[in-house]
Amino acid sequence: MIENLTLLEKAALLTGKSVWETYDLPRHGVRSLWLADGPHGVRKQVGSADHLGLNASEPATCFPTAAAVANSWDVELAESVGMALGAEAAAQDVDVLLGPGLNIKRSPLGGRSFEYFSEDPLLAGKMAAGYVRGIQSQGVAACPKHFAANSQELRRMVSDSVVDERTLREVYLTAFGIVVTEAKPRTIMSAYNLVNGVYAHEDPFLLTQVLREEWGFDGAVVSDWGGSNDIVAAVAAGGTLEMPAAGLDSVRQIVEAVRSGRLDEADLDARAAEVLRLVAEAREPGTADPVDLDTHHALARSVAARSAVLLKNDDAILPLAAGTRVAVIGDFARTPRYQGSGSSAVNPTRLDSVLDVIGESGLDVSAVVQGFRRDGTPDRPLHDAAVQAARSADVVLLFLGLDEIAESEGLDRSTLSLHRVQTELLTAIAEANPATVVVLAGGGAVETPWLGSARALVHGYLAGQAGAGGLLDVLTGAVNPSGRLAETMPLALADTPTAGGFPALGRSAEYREGLYVGYRYYTSAGVPVAFPFGFGLSYTTFAHTGLSASEGSATVTVTNTGAVAGADVVQVYVRRVSPGVHRPARTLAGFARVELEPGESATVSVPLGDAAFRHWDTASGAWQVEQGSWEVLAGAHVDDLPLAVPVEVAGTVPARADDVPARYRTGDVRGVPDADFAALLGRPVPSAEWSGPLSVNDALDRMATARSPLARLAYRVLAWRRDVADRKGAPDLNILFLLNMPLRAVGKMTGGMVSAEMVDGLVRIVNGHFLTGFGATARAFFRNRRANRATLRDLRRDA
Repeated sequence: MIENLTLLEKAALLTGKSVWETYDLPRHGVRSLWLADGPHGVRKQVGSADHLGLNASEPATCFPTAAAVANSWDVELAESVGMALGAEAAAQDVDVLLGPGLNIKRSPLGGRSFEYFSEDPLLAGKMAAGYVRGIQSQGVAACPKHFAANSQELRRMVSDSVVDERTLREVYLTAFGIVVTEAKPRTIMSAYNLVNGVYAHEDPFLLTQVLREEWGFDGAVVSDWGGSNDIVAAVAAGGTLEMPAAGLDSVRQIVEAVRSGRLDEADLDARAAEVLRLVAEAREPGTADPVDLDTHHALARSVAARSAVLLKNDDAILPLAAGTRVAVIGDFARTPRYQGSGSSAVNPTRLDSVLDVIGESGLDVSAVVQGFRRDGTPDRPLHDAAVQAARSADVVLLFLGLDEIAESEGLDRSTLSLHRVQTELLTAIAEANPATVVVLAGGGAVETPWLGSARALVHGYLAGQAGAGGLLDVLTGAVNPSGRLAETMPLALADTPTAGGFPALGRSAEYREGLYVGYRYYTSAGVPVAFPFGFGLSYTTFAHTGLSASEGSATVTVTNTGAVAGADVVQVYVRRVSPGVHRPARTLAGFARVELEPGESATVSVPLGDAAFRHWDTASGAWQVEQGSWEVLAGAHVDDLPLAVPVEVAGTVPARADDVPARYRTGDVRGVPDADFAALLGRPVPSAEWSGPLSVNDALDRMATARSPLARLAYRVLAWRRDVADRKGAPDLNILFLLNMPLRAVGKMTGGMVSAEMVDGLVRIVNGHFLTGFGATARAFFRNRRANRATLRDLRRDA
């Protein structure tokens, strides 16, 4: 078919026709594809479309977010969720589902971490691969995202992730590699940010060398919405599809680049073929089976229950027996936090609150009290009523959590603390009734200095539309909790390896901590934590015995030593004993979930493979395994590994000590100075002086500096809009997106109304040349209109 397409037709395939559709070529029988958000539920918009979830979308099951599901450590469960997502996407005639998200949680402050699985790349990759297999089993293409090193929301469209190659490959690319090689997604989404000075969507290292040549990916690379910078460079590097509707200016740029020799037509043909293959593999519209939404709601409830993490259970206060008199306190019991804000926001088919479903739990509800305002505003009458209600109950169920403004696409968290009104209420309630159980809602880690006031703590994360029922199943023992933390919960924000440097405020985000992310840092540097990676309690107990291991696998016997059935997660880690290149004290090498009846034992074999022992060797530019002595460790979580056996690894290279500053051998990576980071990078640290893309916020600041009344007015309007939204307790995603996007994205987000030439005129205005800039922009506007009409005529003539 490529041979039958004109140059213009091939170029048209590589940019969006609308916010969610690709171009169709009717004379060749090539239909347009429909793309939709979908990390934890399908978000196909009806009517006026946008990419931020602001306008209505068709109802779909809202499953627990990835941060919750990862706590199950259950790849089969992830695949079941993926199958349900794929079935609902197919029923809505969606061809490409934009998810799952699997960026590594570099800092617990990451505003979008609720969409991501873990701080560990093996766990993230295995869980995401399950999603992808499930989605694509229904004839829908999955689109893992955001490739790569996309770790913060602030300045996400202009920030440069500066990271050494070993860290990039071992931590930030590994999960994507697992997904590509094991699940073979048909698309993948590139990130907004630059990586070591090059935009991710036009980086030949990422998109050609690693993704296609090393991993064998043969699908389409889709830009994040507005994330395409230079479409010609993207096509040459391996970027397939520029989204959303960037307009015909991009099409003309491709055609001109081929005609002038700046772009090899073979590269254009390769990208066009990727789109055509995607169309050929897509399910025909209207052929999907109907979806049983009640069954999917029940699945969402089961997933929420299996993903909840029991973090504390003093005196075995949980599970609650039938007839227990409980006071239900907390705003989140009435109005649940069940998903985050942003492009992943799902319009649920139904939404259960605790108050909706507690009647079926067998508990005796003595009182239902709001207790606090979720935005943190003090309210003494609510506080006093809650304390009074607590006195009359056998057990208090106190529902605490993070509010909507705390976790959102487009902004990062500023703190790991709960609002003071919540923690003060907990203290007062615990004094009135020590039998207080806290149920926590939020997309990630929080500080827990208040833990002593809670008899029990259940972290439900963001549990989806049926999460209330799933959490009550855990509280009453209908489901034995088996969730294990997929991320570390630190004692304090100051203890994290990126403390004081995340999110980065300047032109670049410098990954100075190197390999030491999450538990790899805490275990290496000896920093105590509140709850370690992999931690989680159960209503039963387990014993691990009989560890044996080789380079290829580890075998452990697990016994349920308690009185009720339950599920355990066997976690296997490795550490090098003999000297060699720097590496964390231990790294996750494999895991297996096993369900056991009381007294039952099972022998579990956990595959390891060379990925468990390998490292990226910068000298040879290849993966290598060091010869030497290692230990394989197994147990309940990263800080509880009682079983250890030695393993001699033949390796591919002799062990050697690498030339890095001492702190990178001990994990002492907080506050790394420029000289040490430069030694890790193998090159000078990029200048902190700004050179490169300006965000709209930067542009407004520049204009204000130039004393432009128009700029000051524009900034005040935007700031006022943002502040109004904050006071309402919900982020203004339009403003957040606008302030953080570069000026060139204006041309990528307006359906062709703004051309690259018009953006050049806007830059003149920003730089203080208002009259000449305005004139240039106006002239470019009319030229762009005429050119678009001519290009459309040419496309119709070809047809």
